Amino acid sequence: MIASIVWFLAQAEGEAEPVNDAKDLYPHWQELLVGALAFAVLFFFVWKWVLPRVNALLDERRDKIQGDLERAEQTRTEADQELADYRQQLANARQESNAIIEEARKTADQLRAEIQARAEREAAATVAKAQEEIRAERDRVFQELRGEIGEIAVELAERVVGASLDAKSHQRLIDEYIDQVSSDVSGNGKH
Repeated sequence: MIASIVWFLAQAEGEAEPVNDAKDLYPHWQELLVGALAFAVLFFFVWKWVLPRVNALLDERRDKIQGDLERAEQTRTEADQELADYRQQLANARQESNAIIEEARKTADQLRAEIQARAEREAAATVAKAQEEIRAERDRVFQELRGEIGEIAVELAERVVGASLDAKSHQRLIDEYIDQVSSDVSGNGKH
């Protein structure tokens, strides 16, 4: 563009040359000189002010990208660490829950065994108390029956014999009869 301006000015000052196609096809040495000077000025301007600014912008951009990558890597590392911590906590929680469950199971087994042992002791005590009450009741009934049987036997003997028996011999007969009956009952009860 500068070359065109210079050429236009040169044409206006100078005489008009006839247009020659071969001559117009190649640039003139003045145009080459003006173009070279314009290129040198533009190159110096780009080299002195534009390239340093572009390099500074590229360096800033590279530093920003590098910082972003480093922060992303740091964030990923922190996330991996937090994930590992979470997994460790989860594993610890599972182990702790398993330990609690196992402890509860042991406690339940121990409690069940204690309850069962206490129930067996109470049942044995109840059975022993019932047997004792049965024995006491049997002895009481046996004593009542002994007295009633004695009276019935004396009455029956008086009727059969027709005379009264003295109390001492009467009691001896009753005791012998009851002992005989109780030994028969005891002998039959064992079989």
